[in-house]
Amino acid sequence: MATVLKGSEVAHAFDAEIIDKSKSLRTKGIDPTLAILRVGGREDDISYEKGVARRAEKVGVSIRNVVLPADVEQSALVQAIESLNADTSVHGVLMFRPLPGHIDENLVRNVLVPTKDIDGITDLVLASVFTGTGVGYAPCTAAACMEILDHYDIDPKGKKAVVVGRSLVVGKPVAMMLLSRNATVTIAHSRTEGLSSVTRDADIVIACVGKAKMLGASYFSAGQIVIDVGINVDEGDTLVGDVDFTAVKSIVGAITPVPGGVGTVTTGVLVKHVVDAAIKTLGQ
Repeated sequence: MATVLKGSEVAHAFDAEIIDKSKSLRTKGIDPTLAILRVGGREDDISYEKGVARRAEKVGVSIRNVVLPADVEQSALVQAIESLNADTSVHGVLMFRPLPGHIDENLVRNVLVPTKDIDGITDLVLASVFTGTGVGYAPCTAAACMEILDHYDIDPKGKKAVVVGRSLVVGKPVAMMLLSRNATVTIAHSRTEGLSSVTRDADIVIACVGKAKMLGASYFSAGQIVIDVGINVDEGDTLVGDVDFTAVKSIVGAITPVPGGVGTVTTGVLVKHVVDAAIKTLGQ
């Protein structure tokens, strides 16, 4: 039976570290602050916003909500971002996406300055994940995968890692992060021929393809480490991952649950990035 890699344990360790850093910043007159920029009222955005706010309050990070109507003009949205860029009391900005269809998302997201891009949405910060230049912060979900491996003392060095998924949010950045830690990385996806044989041959599998229970027992072999990033709803309206947890947990060596795995760590990474960004202002 697999060891369950609980995100709550990782998040708890994060909380203790962030609380100490937040207290230290306040003794220096700095209130670490995250601006949450939301356009419209999508239920999933509001739900995530509330989760971030709860985590932030717990660890001493202040929240500033900037809510714009769904029909906001692009120029007004750009102006709002530029205002946050210029506000020295704001250390990080989380902008919910996707944006409404009348907004040029590629243009708008790149208005944000890299120093406040705490979720890796700008081209410059994403490029730094590939080049290793350390500009800004990697996408939080990708970083959460690495934090889970580190917390449970799983060293990717020399291991064969397969990332199933190729998005800029998780798949591509986490592949680069694994590569930077000296793993041998294969990026696969839903159209990879013979995918099950590719995943069975890996030491570490990161599942981020976005399809409920796509990876069943035939995709895995004994002793593997499985990080399931997927957040899906199955036919029974149950929250599930990309991996069939019930079928796979008796095969692999360790696996993250859904819910209670990567998602739990992601908000911790987000607020940690805000605090780290606030710390960097001390050197300016």
